[in-house]
Amino acid sequence: MAMSPDPARGNTLAVSDGRQNAFTGNTLAVASMLTWAAGFPAAEVLLQSWPPIALFAARMSLAVLVMVPIWVLLDGSARVLRARWGHALFVGGLGIGTGMFLILVAQKLTDPITVAIIASCAPLIATLLELAAGTRRLRWNFALGIAISIIGGLIATSAVAPAQLGLGAAFAVVSTALFCWASMATARDFPELSQLGRSTITLAGGLSTAAVLVPVAGFLGLEVMPTRQVDAAQMGMLVFYALFSLGLSQFFFIASVGKLGVALASFHINIAPFYVMVIMMSLGEDWNWTRALGAGLVALAVVLAQDRKPRPVQSFSASDEISGKN
Repeated sequence: MAMSPDPARGNTLAVSDGRQNAFTGNTLAVASMLTWAAGFPAAEVLLQSWPPIALFAARMSLAVLVMVPIWVLLDGSARVLRARWGHALFVGGLGIGTGMFLILVAQKLTDPITVAIIASCAPLIATLLELAAGTRRLRWNFALGIAISIIGGLIATSAVAPAQLGLGAAFAVVSTALFCWASMATARDFPELSQLGRSTITLAGGLSTAAVLVPVAGFLGLEVMPTRQVDAAQMGMLVFYALFSLGLSQFFFIASVGKLGVALASFHINIAPFYVMVIMMSLGEDWNWTRALGAGLVALAVVLAQDRKPRPVQSFSASDEISGKN
């Protein structure tokens, strides 16, 4: 006889499947954030000899060259050709391209942990954008989260020289805001594309920013090439930075969304500063309890600012999300 849901005892099989999905989804989200966070130390090493604009252009070029063929293979050339490329150049160029370039400049002026802490406030910045658009009401938990976030940010960045912090932090905030805006615009303006298609087409738009910035910087006499010969070690870091920290991280995140839903999967973004700190410590950096306290307060602030209304976990699979059948 077929098993039917029992309001009193519940469906044992369904509970088991739900727990397995939760475990798998959270594991994928952790993998996504670990690969993304690992890109910060790689960028820290590369920035010692690569100007930010050169590293930005190389990363975008390598990621697009790999992701576009995968997109064509999975979704078909017809869907790729019918995509709104003109609008993608605007959204990706301004939000992804400019935002990614500014976050590299911010890391050059400060350090990867400071940038990661500021980037972890992305859900708060996105909420501010929603308030400005009139799609969200201001709640007490959000206001409290803003206050704690400011305090945490001040504590976490107190060890950085003020002359370096000011401009670098400003670039990081603007970069995070641009990423949030681009994410909202992508979800709103490209509903006909799969998640892979949306990610790839806006990355291609970001590459258009590099295509403009590099010749302009060269014309102005700025450095646009690495200052020393690129060896195998640097190429390995660049491949990791472009394909794993950008491409693979996005793939893991898409799969996690298929198991957990967007809201729960996005929570893991706020833990990335801790991963960066641990990775930097494994590379020889000292543990900084002031930074740890500040990062913890920022994470607490983001949790407090989240919507308390319960939302059901989405039931579509990762493959459906990638193919756009959600």
